[in-house]
This record gives sequence, structure tokens and C-alpha cells, in this order.
Amino acid sequence: MNLRDLRYLVAVADLRSFIHAADQCFISQPTLSTQIKKMEENLGVQIFERTHKKVLPTELGEQIIVSARRILLEIDTIQQIAAKAQDPLSGDFRLGAIPTLSTYIFPGLVPKIKQALPKLRLILIEEKTDILITQLREGQLDAALMTLPIQDIYLDSRKLFEDEFFLAVASDHPLAIRDKIAPQDLVQQQLLLLDEGHCLRGQALQICQINHAEDQQDVRATGLETLRQMVKAGTGITFMPQIAIHEPEEGIRYIPFEEPIPKRTIGLCWRKNSAKNVLLDLLSDFMSISHS
Repeated sequence: MNLRDLRYLVAVADLRSFIHAADQCFISQPTLSTQIKKMEENLGVQIFERTHKKVLPTELGEQIIVSARRILLEIDTIQQIAAKAQDPLSGDFRLGAIPTLSTYIFPGLVPKIKQALPKLRLILIEEKTDILITQLREGQLDAALMTLPIQDIYLDSRKLFEDEFFLAVASDHPLAIRDKIAPQDLVQQQLLLLDEGHCLRGQALQICQINHAEDQQDVRATGLETLRQMVKAGTGITFMPQIAIHEPEEGIRYIPFEEPIPKRTIGLCWRKNSAKNVLLDLLSDFMSISHS
């Protein structure tokens, strides 16, 4: 068994397909299948269940795959340490972000980083919080922009900026005439929220519970832009983070809240044992300044 075989193993586990894994590893499907089969024979266990429609790890296979990921992550760390000694501000950097941030941060951030760090190659990933945390822990990401706090013993984080919430209402909504929104204004109001799995949904639900507002159970949106259009159409009202607001905007009003203003804390997260500390500190400073 060698590192190449471990990479084949993880590719099959990630893609659940020998064909797609072979394409990713730039080898033929029969060659990859043969290598996996040899690994199973050498270990004396079946790692994958194979059918015509899908490939699934066995219970023992899952344990082996976890160990393979850990080994590859350590090898990657060794390579990063060596590369860091040559030039810590060059090479690939895999940056993730939750969907309610990526759409509004990446377009402005990428050209600035490219100008400041021309040797750095940014690889951008958009996923929900739980997936980003898993990818960070498994070494598939170098850092991720998320809402803090993140409770994970393997990760470090740094606060970048506060993102205040506004109440988004249609221009002809009764609340549209308000200069500010007080807690009592939300009582029995029907609010539109994001679909399950978005951290912004959890934060909005907390605000709803505190202020006795009601979530529209039969209406869900997959992103902030969908929520924005639903508000304009008069379907309901919603909470909109400041980073996603573009004013002036026809058909919608964004009304600030009275103190205490609801907000979320945005931060950069990474593995505690990351070999890219110099670059992480630099990027954190850069992002903080960009949103100060």
C-alpha cells in the first residue's frame, strides 16, 4: 500500500464512483479498480460494496477511509511546511464561505487579494457551515469565512467584522414608513426565512422567538436573493444582513433596528495545526480592513 493507493481510495469514497474517481486521478477505470481490489486483498477486508448503480463503503471501509484521510492530511501538512519555507505567500489556497457571505464577499475580495498576493492561487468553495467544518478538519479547505462562534477543538478562528441585520419589507408594506424597527413591531409578523441548514436561518429564528414574530412554515428560500425577490413580490418580510444590501433599490426598503441591534459576527476559521499561519494572518488582516 502506498500514498497513491490511498488517494485512489479517498477519491472513490468521495465520488461514490470508480469511473469518476478514475477521471479525477487521471488513470483508467480498470487500473483504479484493480488497485482498490489489491488493497482489499492485502488487507483481507472488503472496503467497498459494489453494484451497477452505486459504490458504498462497508462499515470497516469507513474506518479505513478515515485513517487514509488522516494520513494524506499529514502528508499535505509536511508538503505545506516545506513549501512555506520557500515562499509562504504562494501556491494554492482553498478558501470556503457560507452562501450568505460568498455571493457578497468573493467578487470584491478576489481581485484585491490577487493584486496584493500575485503568487497566490485562490480556489473558492461555497458550502453550508457543517460541510465547511468537515472540509476544514479533513484538509480539503485551508480556511473558511463563517459566522462565529464555531465550537470545534480542531479549529481556530479570528473575528473579522460585525454584520448588522435590517428588516426588509416591500415599499408598500405598512412598516415601510418606519425609520427604525422596534421589537414590538415584529409581534405576529410573518417572516420569510432561509431553508434548513443555513446558519442565518437559526439566527433569524432566535430573533423571531425573542420578539414574538412567526416563521412562515410553508415558505422557504434557498438563498438571500430569492428572499429579496419574495419580499419585493409582497410574499412577506425578512431579515437582511447589511453585507447583502444594495441601496437605493426599487420595490424594497431596508429598515434599521433600534438598539440592541441584531447582528452576526463574521470570522475566518482554519485548522489549529495549519502550516499557513503567515498567510492566514495576512488574509485576516486584509479582510478586516476591507470591511472596517
